[in-house]
Amino acid sequence: MANVSHPRGDITTHPDVSEMRARYDRVLGGHDVALVDGPVFLLGLYCAVSPWILHYTTSQPALATHNLIMGIAIGLLALGFTVTPERMYGLSWAICAMGTWMIISPWIVGTSPDTGVVLNSIIIGALAVVLGALCAMTATEATSRA
Repeated sequence: MANVSHPRGDITTHPDVSEMRARYDRVLGGHDVALVDGPVFLLGLYCAVSPWILHYTTSQPALATHNLIMGIAIGLLALGFTVTPERMYGLSWAICAMGTWMIISPWIVGTSPDTGVVLNSIIIGALAVVLGALCAMTATEATSRA
């Protein structure tokens, strides 16, 4: 019977070791925004559930649905940043655009929103703009180093 077990040896003898090291460095070096992924995900989660936390699902049903959809979208972007950062960080600016939309959405989607609803959307939107800009700037720096 043939011996199919591979001897355990040093990987430095592997013919593709330099390419493997370069890829490993590229993957680890390009994920400098890891500290922002969590807050972006939490922001999306809060955005999705905020109508129920602040109890405006009955007074602003369209805005409640809007926040749910936007929160899910922000959360999915954050998960994408975590799973495939090298492909997703090009979409960092989308979070800024979504944040800007969140700031103005109470007056466009809602009907006569009260102060609490407006402040909630402005705070979520401002945080999304800041975190999105932080993601985009860090991703730009990471790609310029590579």
